[in-house]
Amino acid sequence: MIRDVGGSYRKAIVETVHHYSGQRPSPESIDALKAEGCWNNDWEASLELLRRQGQQDLPAFEALVEVFNGFYFGGDPEGDPAAWTGFIRNEPLLVDAALFSALSAADVAWGFVSGAEPPSARFVLQTRLGLEQPPLIAMGEAPDKPDPSGFLRLANALAPPSVPVAYLGDTVADVTTVVRARQAKPDQRFISLAVAPPHLHSTPRRAAYEGQLRQAGADVVIPGTTAVLAALEQAIA
Repeated sequence: MIRDVGGSYRKAIVETVHHYSGQRPSPESIDALKAEGCWNNDWEASLELLRRQGQQDLPAFEALVEVFNGFYFGGDPEGDPAAWTGFIRNEPLLVDAALFSALSAADVAWGFVSGAEPPSARFVLQTRLGLEQPPLIAMGEAPDKPDPSGFLRLANALAPPSVPVAYLGDTVADVTTVVRARQAKPDQRFISLAVAPPHLHSTPRRAAYEGQLRQAGADVVIPGTTAVLAALEQAIA
């Protein structure tokens, strides 16, 4: 979790659903959907919320994607990021490049398995954080989480089977990805680190959400992404 998407991806879900139905789903309904662990793709989540609202004429998936990206990017996703005017401009970073320097200094190899579109992920990692060619598997480059294929591919690229591999995420799907990786590759140790998303940190719902992460199989729930190195050292001690 390296950026707060409460005002971007989640807002794009809300506005996409409103575009087609005239109703805006509540944050609680989105959290509940995400807690089911199979709606990591926000396009599919938007369509499912429309379905659950009782929408009779569901939009074509490709049309919904175009509407969603209009809200999120506000311009051509493959175009110049400087021209984007959408919600992507409203993503506070939760970390800085120093975190990855600290991980490297501790001999921790790192990379990203993201459910975001490649242009969005690259914009955050390379343009905003200044990371040079970070190892990245983004949407469309592997099956959506909780399928562990992308995570396992990155793990194989970063570490031999004798080295533990941890994954930090903020959804049940992220945790389930690690659980399924263990099933697929039982000879390697996989650790699930989890964190509640920022929009829950000052709400009473945070404790329940963190409980859902633990119930899904998270080994450690940390207070924020910047605590990942300390949590990793403790988990593998």
